[in-house]
Amino acid sequence: MGELLPFRQRRQGSGAAHRQNAVSSPAAEGIPGRRGAPASGRATPHDLSRREPLWREVTGAVLKQERHRQRKTLAEVAARAGMSVQYLSELERGRKEASSEMLAAACGSLGLSLADFLQRSASVIAAPVARPGGPVLLAA
Repeated sequence: MGELLPFRQRRQGSGAAHRQNAVSSPAAEGIPGRRGAPASGRATPHDLSRREPLWREVTGAVLKQERHRQRKTLAEVAARAGMSVQYLSELERGRKEASSEMLAAACGSLGLSLADFLQRSASVIAAPVARPGGPVLLAA
């Protein structure tokens, strides 16, 4: 329910210096497109452990891990799955929400059954999420 938010006093001023001092949530750090994200814009496994992962991020991470384990290229897997390389890349990066048909095609191209895929995804989701330590301040 509560999330520890670091508060900083705002300095007088405007422009870029003012935006740099803006408060960002620890949960938002490392999430692409959110304040506090790494310059690369990519979420890492460490970032996923600090918050509840989104389904599209979990599915992408599992697909990418299996593709790397098999030492296959994006082009090889995408061609076999009948999708574009760009779409598969966006799936793996957690940018696109895959339909059940596209997910089945990607898993099939890797020789991964949906049951195995779901078990791997469940283990990522079930991993304990780090909670902030220390006092938590709640606003009413």
